Amino acid sequence: MLVKGGQKEFIDYPFYNFSGLKGQTKISRQGLHFYSRRVTLVVASNNKAFIDYFLRVLFTFPKVDIGNLMLEPEAVELEDHPEITDASRYICISPIVVLQPSLYDAEAKKFISPETDTFSDLLFESTIQRMEQAGEDPQKIEGIGKFQLVPDEDYLNKIRESQKKFARIYPLYDQDLKYEIRGYTFPFVLYAPKVVQEFIFTCGLGQFCHKGFGMLDIANADPSKRAVTYEFAETTT
Repeated sequence: MLVKGGQKEFIDYPFYNFSGLKGQTKISRQGLHFYSRRVTLVVASNNKAFIDYFLRVLFTFPKVDIGNLMLEPEAVELEDHPEITDASRYICISPIVVLQPSLYDAEAKKFISPETDTFSDLLFESTIQRMEQAGEDPQKIEGIGKFQLVPDEDYLNKIRESQKKFARIYPLYDQDLKYEIRGYTFPFVLYAPKVVQEFIFTCGLGQFCHKGFGMLDIANADPSKRAVTYEFAETTT
């Protein structure tokens, strides 16, 4: 869709993220089946012009096929921006990826405990790099000294006790190549300056956010109560 719109600055634009399709589902041997009449996709970016561009292109399609699922674009709503502080509690709408994959080794599948400083350090480095690439104020970035992710210990313990997983291997397609990466899904508190919190809330946390990873939401928030009419920016074309 980004290519179809033909606007060069947005065709390879990476500073956005998106969720999986939300709806009533059931897993079978044949795959994931949707039983909802409607499904929802959440898309976020710190660049409203990009969101406008994506939505305008999306609504030129009479239908969108994803696997055997046939969708018709129907409506768009804007979620009201929640209050974000220097200590915000998040849930993962999509898995967080902390390592870049390589064709020559399986490093990206390596498990790194979220309770270690290494986990926070990797996310800090990728976040600062992406903020610089996105053109954030260099002075604000230079002043960032605090960045610590603290996972919900009770949640992790319950997952372990039930022998379930909060870290899984996922396929990733990049430059027509297939990789395998490890993604993490768990609630956590992030201690970081507000400028960092705002960036990751709109652009995602970790690697490959523009490929459907690293989308977050504020814990205990009710999106249905935050939805308002989406207003497109005025254009001259």
